[in-house]
Parts: sequence; C-alpha cells; structure tokens
Amino acid sequence: MEYIVLFTILLSVEVLYFKVAEKYGIIDKPNQRSSHNTLTLRGGGIIFYFGALAYFIYSGYQYPWFFLGLTLMTLVSFLDDVLSLSNKIRLLVHFGSVLLMVYQLNIFSLPWYYLILTFIVVVGGINAYNFMDGINGMTAIYSLSVGSLLLIVNFRINFIDQKLISYLLIGILVFTFFNFRTKAKTFAGDVGAVSIAYILLFCLGALIIKTGNLIYILFLTIYGIDTVWTILRRLKFKENIFEAHRSHLYQFLGNEGGFNKLLISFFYGFFQFVIGMLVIFVTKYDVFIQIIFAFILLFVISVVYLILKNSIIKRFVLKD
Repeated sequence: MEYIVLFTILLSVEVLYFKVAEKYGIIDKPNQRSSHNTLTLRGGGIIFYFGALAYFIYSGYQYPWFFLGLTLMTLVSFLDDVLSLSNKIRLLVHFGSVLLMVYQLNIFSLPWYYLILTFIVVVGGINAYNFMDGINGMTAIYSLSVGSLLLIVNFRINFIDQKLISYLLIGILVFTFFNFRTKAKTFAGDVGAVSIAYILLFCLGALIIKTGNLIYILFLTIYGIDTVWTILRRLKFKENIFEAHRSHLYQFLGNEGGFNKLLISFFYGFFQFVIGMLVIFVTKYDVFIQIIFAFILLFVISVVYLILKNSIIKRFVLKD
C-alpha cells in the first residue's frame, strides 16, 4: 500500500511539473544533433529527485550529506536545462556534490587511492549518464536495470537502506510511463540524467565499500563501453568531445540505421541486467576468477561493440 501511495503522489508531481514546463516553455527543441523531431517537454527526470526526497523525509532524514549533494546537483542541472549555465558554475557545484557524497560514504577515512577512484568513477558515471540520455526510454530502462540489480544485491548484503532503492525505482517507473513511448511526453533533461546517476552511484559506492569488491562497477558496463569507445573515436577524428554529437552506437542504430528506438533502449537495459546477474553470480568465487571474468567480459563486449558499430557506420553512414 505504501508503494502504491508513493507512486500516486509521484505521478501527480510529474503531471504538475508538466503544467509548469508547458507554462514556462521548458521544452526540448530538435536540432541537427537531436534524435527526435518534435517539441518535447524537458526535465521530466526531476521526478527522480522527488522520489529521493520522499525517502529522505520518510526515513527521518537519513544520509543528509548525500541528500544535500543531490539537491545541489539537481538544482544546478535544472537551472542549466532552463538557462544554460556556464561550465564553471556547473563544475564547481558538481565538485562540491561529489565531495559531499564522499563524506557521506566516509571515504576520507580510507586509503587515499579510494578517494581518487571515487572521483573518477562518480564524475565519469555522471557524464556517461548525461551522454547516453539521447533517445526515448534509454535513461528509464537502463536505470530500472541498474536499480533492480542493486535491489537484488541489497537483499543479500544490506549495504544501504532498502527503502532508498525502492523509492527510487518507483520514481523511475513514473518517468518510464511518460518517456518509454514512440512519442515521448517528456525527456529526462540534464536534471534527470545527472540526479539519477548521482543516486545510483551513491548506492553503488556504498555496495563497493561494504564488500570491498570493485567488480560491482560492472553494473555500468554497457554505458561505460559505449561512452569510452565513443570518446576514443571522437579523439581519433580530432573532434571536440565536449560538444553535442550523435556518434554513440545507440544513436547510429536509431538515427542512421532506422532501428526502433524503444527496442534499442530495451536491449541496452536488458543486456546490462544480464551482465549484472553474471557479476552477482561470479562474486561467489575468489578474486582471481573475478578478475579473469571482468577482463574477458570487457574484451568480448568491446569486440562485439566495435564490430557492430563499424558495420552500422559502413552500411548507413558511409554508404554514399
């Protein structure tokens, strides 16, 4: 009953946000780099924040430093969606928010290399989530996949309050209802992509610290592979990696290849879930087996990814 009530509340909040977005023109206008061709409300992913807010209030204000960081990150991302803030302001707030997450996870008490690794993973993960938020359903389905994996592991290990993950998943379901459509009602926007990434990475960080096992980073394998190889390809062609583009595999598949975008999003989330379940299974074995598994997994997926991407580019992009 609790979750039904929460779903209803968050659904109402999302609909209310749509009215605000329509009134103030918070829309995503298609351009030459877009994967859509109609005006769509931007920032519907703000519901992720309200899901976390509901948990924060319900739990008696658990994880306050994390929530403060999330609030700052969400606020600056929303303002950037509406006003297009300078990179300096965004970077400053992101840096402060990551520090707050680090403090909440008590990483300052760990060896120094944990701090560096955390910054690399969190900053990289947030940017990857932002890069990958480009077609209908991608952020929604992938987040459901990662959130579900965290929920499954938490039943066994209890590395974080179960309610936080559950409330987050309900928020994702609300967003999915409006986003996983041929003609989406709303896109996540920077506010959605950044906030959901921040929350999931906080949970993932808590899991890694509790277990001392880095293999759980593979819960983000698909996004990581597409992001890293895309960046390397753009560097190869001397492109500015900070400029908007349409050169991820999912973008080539959906735009040039003409494949169903909802199906693409579904398979990104599905394959990530399968990989995550394999990761959970492999954690039963010793560290050597886990390392071998990780290397083989990343190698195989990279090879498949590159073959598929090169094939799509040769067939649809360079055909003329």
